[in-house]
Amino acid sequence: MARVTVEDCVQKVPNRFELVMLASQRAREISAGAKETIERDNDKNPVIALREIADETVELEHLRESLVRSLQRHLPFDDVEEEEEPDVAALQSAMAETMGAAALAVSQGRKDEDEEEAEEGDEDLDADAGEAETDEEA
Repeated sequence: MARVTVEDCVQKVPNRFELVMLASQRAREISAGAKETIERDNDKNPVIALREIADETVELEHLRESLVRSLQRHLPFDDVEEEEEPDVAALQSAMAETMGAAALAVSQGRKDEDEEEAEEGDEDLDADAGEAETDEEA
């Protein structure tokens, strides 16, 4: 098959919309590093995907499942393992440590600000004294 047409693939997947979705999923898999089942022949990934579907070298059911998984936003309830009860004491302890560290950082920040303000106040006093001396000399 020199050129892949949709007509070659529609025989395998009658719904054209589903065909587009399956071929695009297969092209994404190839781009991600999946092994091609036919020779590349300098074709791009979408063409290879269509040729694979037409030649039936990929499982359509596998592509359907892969497509659904890629579009899912939440895990099905059957696959989710039941989580263990969280250790409330450990969570409270971690929270207390975090809050203590935050309070220390805030108080340290305030101390630094107070020291900077005191230094600025000293500089202002020195500048005011310097101005008063120049006024007296004049």
